Amino acid sequence: MKECILYSKKKSGKIRCSACSHRCLISNGRVGLCGVRKNIDGKLYLMVYGKVISMHVDPIEKKPLYHFLPNTKSFSIGTIGCNFFCGFCQNYEISQEREIRGFNINPKEIVEEAIKTGCKSISYTYNEPTIFAEFVKDTAEIAKQKGLKNVLVTNGYMTKECLDFLSKPIKLIDAMNIDLKSFNEKFYIKTCKAYLKPVLETIKYSHKLGIHIEITTLIIPGINGNDSIKELEKIAKFIASIDKNIPWHISRFFPTYKMTDRRATDLEILRKAEEIGKRHLKNVYIGNV
Repeated sequence: MKECILYSKKKSGKIRCSACSHRCLISNGRVGLCGVRKNIDGKLYLMVYGKVISMHVDPIEKKPLYHFLPNTKSFSIGTIGCNFFCGFCQNYEISQEREIRGFNINPKEIVEEAIKTGCKSISYTYNEPTIFAEFVKDTAEIAKQKGLKNVLVTNGYMTKECLDFLSKPIKLIDAMNIDLKSFNEKFYIKTCKAYLKPVLETIKYSHKLGIHIEITTLIIPGINGNDSIKELEKIAKFIASIDKNIPWHISRFFPTYKMTDRRATDLEILRKAEEIGKRHLKNVYIGNV
């Protein structure tokens, strides 16, 4: 447990967290929506600092990142908790968990393990890295000193303050895969308990900061227009409006968590999405098939 940096104190004794765009107002003894940032006597503490629940060596392409350090390994870590509540989450066992658990490992040890296993980067993934941004920063700083790159696999709901925290005065994050789950506000409100605009702002600002970005969209059959031609066209056009070279990963949904009653995405829909994407973008990939 370590005191957070991304927060401000209120006269009421409550705390305003500024890590993600929920900007939770947290009373003493309570945690934010993510479940891991807690107000203890007027200070905000990160309950999962140095407490990792999942740690693996992955190919960088699994993030997925196809245009960043190809054919290399990435040392991947994640913690408990998330600031989204998606019913289709593939890692729900850890992202939706609210009991603080995991094994203890500090930033220096993480970097040492990454080097020992021949990895060229560290990926902060499996759950949402925004919620443990201070842990990310401390690890990323050491990684940079040792010649490693840093990768965020994220839902994109971080604040501008959080991105600046990880990028100034030294740009610590080299690459991001950002989920653009939908281009429909109703989808984000109903399915993720969040809003679309902050995600779009993160994509634009990350690109402005010079971070390599790739976008992933999981296509779910029949849920608030996520698989409609109109929606897919909007996503492709939005990405192209920033940079036509940004890779777009179109991912296949399989029934999981609270959506076991739905069928897997038809391959025909994925091919149609790929066709739409290629009208606007130079790099479009179908994944999870």
